[in-house]
Amino acid sequence: MQTTDFVQSYFDAWNHRDPKAVADHLAADGLYLDVPENSQRTHDELIVSLKHFFSRNRHEYELIGDIMRGSNTIAFQYRMTPRGELERGATRQPMTGAEFMTLHGDAAMTITDYYGIADADSPADTLALTSTVKGSCKYAKSGLSDKLLEEYKSRLDKVMTCQHAYLQSDLTLPKLASAIDCSVNHLSQVINSGFGMSFFDYISRFRIDHAKHLLTVDNGQHDAVLNIAFTVGFNSNSAFYSAFKKCVGQTPAQYRRTTLQNCTSPSALLAKCRQN
Repeated sequence: MQTTDFVQSYFDAWNHRDPKAVADHLAADGLYLDVPENSQRTHDELIVSLKHFFSRNRHEYELIGDIMRGSNTIAFQYRMTPRGELERGATRQPMTGAEFMTLHGDAAMTITDYYGIADADSPADTLALTSTVKGSCKYAKSGLSDKLLEEYKSRLDKVMTCQHAYLQSDLTLPKLASAIDCSVNHLSQVINSGFGMSFFDYISRFRIDHAKHLLTVDNGQHDAVLNIAFTVGFNSNSAFYSAFKKCVGQTPAQYRRTTLQNCTSPSALLAKCRQN
């Protein structure tokens, strides 16, 4: 699904006051993070929460400015106006918020919502706001100190490099958070702020490094590329090819061919003989 269509569908679900339709924009194991309330909700918990919210509130939601796009992330600002205000033609200033989503396929793994901020109508204001909120408010009230962040980074490194957690094809943000004994919100902060990448890019980096080794070990002739994709934790060949090319700049087959050619070149063989 295109980003614009995804966001439009998300707004339609809110405007139709449909809890399940809103929650279905989350992946099955995704999380909705409410920053002002300092709370997080799973798909099913969000449905329950929204049923209660919609029973007491009627609002109109609209996009303000442009949708900001990153590599597996989107951010946008929205305006929320009570429907009673619209019907009476009242001029009371609406509430404004900003949301940040990490995407995987056609669903969001995390939706981080920050609201109750001043209204802004222009795209320039929206850009400034989303930049500010993304940088300083996404993890508001998270309680994660620099010392604890480094501790979690150390635990995460051990789980990934020693226990090879990335080989689990069903590895998710909540499962990894449980493995290092921290909250999902804290783990998201550790990966985003500590390593400067999204959860999926972080996991893919380990899987691709392992795949590069398997593609060339023992002359790299024994395993088909598809087998390697599944071995390192990917669920599909297409996802493996896409991640590999993004990371390496070549397809797996091109990488294997280029690496093996370099290994069997006269200069490489001569260097090997000298080493022996």
